[in-house]
Amino acid sequence: MNRMKKTAAGLLALCLSAAAMPVPAAVHAEGQEYLPLNRNRTDKVYSDSQNTAYASCNDVYYDAWNGAVGSWLAYDLSDLPQENRQKINVAWYSGAWNNYDYTVRKEAAGASLSDYKIYVNAAKGGACPEDGWKEVASVTGCTTHSGENVLDFSGYNWVKLEVLGVQNGGTSVNLNVDIHDCSDGLVDSWLFLGDSITAGGMVTFSAGDGNFADLLHQLDPAYYPAQENGGIGGIFSTDGKNNIDRWLSSFPGEYVSIAYGTNDCWGNQTGAEKYYENTVYMIKAVQAAGKQAVLPKIPFSTEPGITANIADYNAQIDRIYEEFPTVIKGPDFYAFYEQYPEGLSADGVHPNSEGYNEMRKLWAQKMYETVYRNRSAVPVKILGDVNQDGSVNISDAVMLSRYLCADTDMLPAWRNADMDENGRLNAADLTLLKQQLLNVYHILPIEQPVSRE
Repeated sequence: MNRMKKTAAGLLALCLSAAAMPVPAAVHAEGQEYLPLNRNRTDKVYSDSQNTAYASCNDVYYDAWNGAVGSWLAYDLSDLPQENRQKINVAWYSGAWNNYDYTVRKEAAGASLSDYKIYVNAAKGGACPEDGWKEVASVTGCTTHSGENVLDFSGYNWVKLEVLGVQNGGTSVNLNVDIHDCSDGLVDSWLFLGDSITAGGMVTFSAGDGNFADLLHQLDPAYYPAQENGGIGGIFSTDGKNNIDRWLSSFPGEYVSIAYGTNDCWGNQTGAEKYYENTVYMIKAVQAAGKQAVLPKIPFSTEPGITANIADYNAQIDRIYEEFPTVIKGPDFYAFYEQYPEGLSADGVHPNSEGYNEMRKLWAQKMYETVYRNRSAVPVKILGDVNQDGSVNISDAVMLSRYLCADTDMLPAWRNADMDENGRLNAADLTLLKQQLLNVYHILPIEQPVSRE
């Protein structure tokens, strides 16, 4: 087994029926080990700054490639099986790991990518090609410390990232890059949104027994997801609500954890009802983007300003679990730290290093049990089977029509309703479903609704 990368570290409303398990990320053959496609391929990476290029893809995150504006990294994937690289996710992590998005609290920018391009090349492997590069992604104005880009890679052998700008206006940047196979259509990636507790715990760099991906890989070698630490110290659920649509627009992954609440209930600054409204907004935004929302409990604290209010806030989370049955239940950090108070630091709010280590373990264990282990519980995808009864008929068209008209929020199988498989639900999907039914059953048309896109 390869050594893992060590750690210093609305629209698509209901994805599955309440009784079904969430769709897992990429499924690999039983017993097969999965790691990023470029992991430890230090002899297959090229750069104009070659002396540290190996550090962008080796098995540690605490070192990195040292680049500058105008520099580039290129990876030769030509010797890997074609079926494992039809579609890839290029995930990058900068050394400025702490607060996810410096603009939220108007902080000083870090040395992270602000502008970059990604290219692919069909040249044969062995020597980095000088020409033949095709631009497939161009990002400007990035304000986060990490990012991902999903690319169609069929027919290509090389991928290259070029640095065009740095957030702090400087010239240098440090990067780790993971290239993931997502040829099966699912992007196995997690965005952990939250406050300083998330920022301190869900790190990608080396710390304790591993980051979330390391620990999940230890539980099942068939998985090693991409992960972004979306924690920002000192923010509230209101900040999450105000920024989540922007964050989701650039996040291509499947899972989004929403872990606000500690600052909200600290002195009851937000109010439990407002916290509920903000969190529901974020859950609907995640689901409307075709992703799965994950909601953990607010952690236990010994700080009196939190203990006086936290029960009311966690009660809102229970309310959300009932009202949104397809929301994935995250770890119960209240129960965990109540039983494990020695995992908290002296302020009684933030975990200490051991407490953060256990937090990551609990995340990995809970998500493995809930998302990854129960692959057999995932329903077979049947395009058009909107109500997930195993067949495609007029009732599916009626349900999709009612959903698009906002007559109902019930949509048991949104993936089946996405007839053009573009990650959005709108009138075009209903048109395709109607055409399918007309061809098979010769039924009468259904009145076209207004799009909910």
